[in-house]
Amino acid sequence: MRAYFMDDIPGDQRLPHDSGRETSEDALRSIGVLHWHIPIDGAGAYKDEVLKVAKEREYKNHDVIVINKESLGDEFESKIKNFYHEHMHEDEEIRYILEGSGYFDVREHATESWIRCHMSAGDLLVLPAGIYHRFSLDMTNRVRTMRLFKDEPKWIAHNRGKETDANPFRTQYVKTIEVQ
Repeated sequence: MRAYFMDDIPGDQRLPHDSGRETSEDALRSIGVLHWHIPIDGAGAYKDEVLKVAKEREYKNHDVIVINKESLGDEFESKIKNFYHEHMHEDEEIRYILEGSGYFDVREHATESWIRCHMSAGDLLVLPAGIYHRFSLDMTNRVRTMRLFKDEPKWIAHNRGKETDANPFRTQYVKTIEVQ
């Protein structure tokens, strides 16, 4: 995974929007974002490593989704735009990229800057509950991803706004990173 601050130049969300300013895994950890690289191997040993992380974080279920033009059909463009709305969840979001690539953008709370995490096969990312983020495919326009869940998936996206800023999960997240 490569992480960097985004530029502020308008344009297709699937373009790199690279400001040229890298960010470190330590900086990501300081805002609660965790990353592992677990290479995909033909023998399937990667599954044991992913499940080890899942067990440590008390995740019990998972599924695999495919996001591309073929799987989404006529809804492809609207779905991609919808994923790109800034939002937060009341649960951790954990994703493991099996094939393809895409971007998870996370807000750095102190500066309000976007940090872009370009992920590809073998990257596993954990976003804490309450962090503002969004997702976009890159120009490959395809990704196959394992989603992990503590119990049953609760895919409620709380779009950014005054009400969401006051959400208890958001306020707890902000308190946690401000203490560090």
